[in-house]
Amino acid sequence: MKLEQNDIPLLFSNTELPDIFFTEYLSQTNGDFLKVYLYMIFLSKYGKDIKINDLSKKLELDFKIIQDAIKYWEELGVITKKNTGYIINNLQEIELHKLYKPKVSLSADTLKQTAQNQYRAKAIENINNEFFQGIMSPSWYNDIDLWFKKYGFDEQVMIALFRYCFNRSALHRNYIQAVADAWHKNHIQTFDDLDLYYAKQEKLNTLYKAICKKLGYTRQLTQYEQAYVEKWSMDYNFPFDIIEIALKKTTSKTNPNFDYLDKLLTDWHERGFKTVAEIQSFLSQLKQKKKDIKELEKKAGYQNYEQRKYDNLDSLYANFNL
Repeated sequence: MKLEQNDIPLLFSNTELPDIFFTEYLSQTNGDFLKVYLYMIFLSKYGKDIKINDLSKKLELDFKIIQDAIKYWEELGVITKKNTGYIINNLQEIELHKLYKPKVSLSADTLKQTAQNQYRAKAIENINNEFFQGIMSPSWYNDIDLWFKKYGFDEQVMIALFRYCFNRSALHRNYIQAVADAWHKNHIQTFDDLDLYYAKQEKLNTLYKAICKKLGYTRQLTQYEQAYVEKWSMDYNFPFDIIEIALKKTTSKTNPNFDYLDKLLTDWHERGFKTVAEIQSFLSQLKQKKKDIKELEKKAGYQNYEQRKYDNLDSLYANFNL
């Protein structure tokens, strides 16, 4: 491929990058792809023909990595393929086009929201100062505006979103988008909604740790196990005291099965139990029933208890430590 030429001698030439590269591309690009791009910028000044295989040898990178890097930068619009090679595009021009793309229409409602827009602008200014040291890239403004429209967040929630990602050293678009999606699915729009969500998460995290401790887990619960616990706590509104009854009665198993625990707790929920006393009373009745059945079988002369037919209730509690 051929890269465009610049006649300045190597000894006196400089390879420059616009500041927009550091704000828009650097943090989201892996080291090998960055290496390829920087070398292409350097070579573009001298108009030399260079093959991908030559780049692979020069940069000491696998041929596949070079191909992937070129594809990556091409998809971002940073380079453009042509018949003889690639053009290195002007990053400032790319961002300017994003920022000032013509808008076809402007609704009357938007025009009437001057006060709200001023408040929103203040929130964006706070984001810029707190998380970008006052040098936030122009394209972030479009992204934030899009997220306001897409998720319906109020200004305080938007600031909280950036703070959440910043505190986790993950202030990049993909992560922010993922967190915003999660908050939206949990019906967060106002700061009060966010407070309730945080309270819910704190309650669940405390419950996860308590269950891990009771089961002797040194690991965290899996995503699927957490989904079970969330159902027991949020949907069934069971406190840990009730969940602990199921845990105690199944810990004799080598590997406690969350599916079995779920069946037990679902049965209690469907029976309308809300307190430990109600469940203990029910289990006592089951225990007495099993005892009575064994007595009757013994008196009737049945020795092969395994042949006994179980109904659904007996099957569910067959291995339960009553």
